[in-house]
Amino acid sequence: MESVASHDCSEHTGSLDDPVLQVVPLAVGPWPTVDPFLFCVHHLDFYPAGTEAMTPSASLDGRAIGQDFAGKDGWNMYHGSGVPGFPQHPHRGFETVTFVRRGYIDHSDSLGATARFGRGDVQWMTAGGGVQHCEMFPLLDTDGPNTLELFQIWLNLPRVDKMVEPYFTMLWGEDLPVLEHSDDQGRAVRVEVVAGRLAGLTPPAPPPNSWAARPEADLAIWHVTAEAGSHWTLPAASAPETVRTVYVFDGASVFLGGHEIPAGHGAVVRADVPVELVGGDDTTECLVLQGRPIGEPVAQYGPFVMNTREEIEAAFADYRATQFGGWPWDSPDPTHPRSMGRFARHADGRLEVRDSDAVG
Repeated sequence: MESVASHDCSEHTGSLDDPVLQVVPLAVGPWPTVDPFLFCVHHLDFYPAGTEAMTPSASLDGRAIGQDFAGKDGWNMYHGSGVPGFPQHPHRGFETVTFVRRGYIDHSDSLGATARFGRGDVQWMTAGGGVQHCEMFPLLDTDGPNTLELFQIWLNLPRVDKMVEPYFTMLWGEDLPVLEHSDDQGRAVRVEVVAGRLAGLTPPAPPPNSWAARPEADLAIWHVTAEAGSHWTLPAASAPETVRTVYVFDGASVFLGGHEIPAGHGAVVRADVPVELVGGDDTTECLVLQGRPIGEPVAQYGPFVMNTREEIEAAFADYRATQFGGWPWDSPDPTHPRSMGRFARHADGRLEVRDSDAVG
């Protein structure tokens, strides 16, 4: 795990009174993160038309099926062998936050929960003491394209919550509040609020044992779209220890506290003071992650995040012995029928239906 604060590719390190503390390039793959965040990756795959089986209507020759991260032709199979995605795998000791901007994900887990979500939806899962899940990317449109864009964020859990009961919830895109701001020239900034209050807007609640559920954690996840030349001020955070990172991932650039941050760069900015954000020469998109650090030791190996090496070894032993409750599905990569829309069936049997169909 890599943190921005220790990244050795810094392009700028600010003085004590500079609102921009550090700027780093965003390489392909996971971005540098700061406690309490463990991992953040931006997936953008330009999948072609799908078959009736929701697999790519294209040759898979030249791909390392089951380990395809090469980006050949602008898309990846990841660990999928037919439908792209991430078949059955375990987690313990942290949370996954999956924010889908385009395309769809079919989720199934060892709790018995399952879902299809996308188009602005967020799935938030507390792994806690242990869970298995899969995330498959069905290519629903037989005429194509089937572009998929998502962020997956790993959020740590404090020691006291490492072994809580796993929990799965959906934050549906249409339920997420949006701040629509226009400056005095009518240039717009739009902020989707996934987590954390902003300007009186409160998003749906995260899982009950999430670090984000604690008011003192001061945790926020915001997606910012800034028109060229627009002005907006990031408000000061409520906790003085809060760390805030702005990832500029698409478009041209933004100016933060007077510093130009080009697309493909992340900036750690002071969170204890308001910081002005100004759009560059074109519409630009940013992801903002902020939170008060947990401040505990992190021991990570693959899908397990604990506090000590001994706890990691125990996690592997527990998984071998219990499979974290087993796998109630017929395959490691289940998907839903192509015609199904967005829905979620929770572990307690509760059903949410958001669309009558997926592609109509």
